[in-house]
Amino acid sequence: MQAYLCHLQGQYEDALQSLREAEEILQRDHPDNFPRQVLVIYGNYAWLYYHLAHYDLAELYLDKVRKICSSLKSRSPYAAQIPEIHAQKGWSLLAAGFRNGREATECFQMALREDEANGEFLGGLAIAAFASWTHSPNSASRNAAREKLGAIIREQQQNYEAKVYLAKTLKSVNREQAEALLEDVVQNSLDPEVLRNAAKFFQREFVEKSISILERAISLNPNYHLLHYDLGVCYKKQLEEAKSGRGEILAAAIEAFKKALQKDPASVFSKLALAEMYGENTPHYQEEIYLNLMSEMPSLSKRCQQAVYLHWGDFLFYKQKSLWEAAEMYKAGFTIPDGYPERLQLKTRLEEVAGEFQQSSQTAEAEDIHDFIQQTETPRYKGRLEM
Repeated sequence: MQAYLCHLQGQYEDALQSLREAEEILQRDHPDNFPRQVLVIYGNYAWLYYHLAHYDLAELYLDKVRKICSSLKSRSPYAAQIPEIHAQKGWSLLAAGFRNGREATECFQMALREDEANGEFLGGLAIAAFASWTHSPNSASRNAAREKLGAIIREQQQNYEAKVYLAKTLKSVNREQAEALLEDVVQNSLDPEVLRNAAKFFQREFVEKSISILERAISLNPNYHLLHYDLGVCYKKQLEEAKSGRGEILAAAIEAFKKALQKDPASVFSKLALAEMYGENTPHYQEEIYLNLMSEMPSLSKRCQQAVYLHWGDFLFYKQKSLWEAAEMYKAGFTIPDGYPERLQLKTRLEEVAGEFQQSSQTAEAEDIHDFIQQTETPRYKGRLEM
C-alpha cells in the first residue's frame, strides 16, 4: 500500500524501496509459500520499472510473473486466481478503510473456498466482518463480527488486533469482558496501531488511561503521527473538563499536535486541532492557520475542505461574532455533498446561525438559511451518520 501511494505521487524510488521491504517480510513470514505470496509484488516491480523506463528490469519481473503463473497452471501468463491473491486484496481493502468491509469479506471468503482452515484468511474474514459492522451497525452484523472474532481468538491467543475489535463489539453488552480483553492487549501487544485502538476504547470515560496507553505506543514508534494526534485529543478532552492546571494541560496538547504535524506536515486535522488549542490564548495564531488552510483549499480532499470550512466558520461565529461571514463558510462546506460527519455539523451550525438571526428579528435571513439547507441537502446523505 505504501508503495502504491508513493507511485501515485511519482516517488518511484521510494515505492521500489517499499516493495523491497515487503518482499523481505514475505520471505521471512512465508518461506514455504513465497512464490504464491510474492506474485503481486513482482507485478508491481514490473509496473514501476516501466514508469522509470527501465524496460529490461520490467521484462525481468514480467518473466518472474510468467514463470510463477505457469507453475500454477494458470490460464493467463500474467494472472493467477489463487487464495493468496484474494487475501492480499482483502487486506489492501481494509488498509484503505473499513468502509470496504463488505468487499473485503468477499475476498477472504473466496480465499477460504480453496483453503478453509487457513488461519490468516480466517483472521482477515473476522476483521472484515468487524469493519462491515462499523459501517452497517445492526445486531446481525455485530453478532457475526463477535462470533468470528471470538473464534479467531480461541485459536490465536496472541491476535491482539482481534481482541481489540471484539472488545468494541462487547462494550455496550459486557463491559467487564471487554475491559479484560483490553488489559491483555495493553499488557502484551507491541503493535502501536493496536495500542492506539485500545486507547480509543477508554478515551471518553478514562482519559488518563488512554494517555498512558498512547505514551507506551509512542515509545514503540515515535514517528507515527496519529499517536501524537490522539494524545493531543486526550489532552484536549482533559482541558474541557479541567478546573485547575489548565495551563499545563494546554501546553501538553499544543506539544502533542505540534509533534503530529512534525511527523506528518500535510495533516489538515492536526493543523485544525493545533489552531483550536492556540486559540485558547492567542486567537491570531488560530486565525493565521485557518487563512493558510483556506489558501490550500483546492488541493485538499472533500472531507478536509468541509473540516476547514467548519472550523473557520466556528471561529467567525463564536469568537468574532460575525454571523454573515460564518454563514458563508458553513454554506460553502455544506454544499460539498459527501456524507462525512462534518457535513452534519455544518448543517447544525447553519441552524444555529438561523436561530441567531431569528432572535434578532432578522426573519428573512433566517428563512434564507433554512431554504438553503432544504435545497442543498440531498436525500442520499440526509440524516446519515458515518462511524
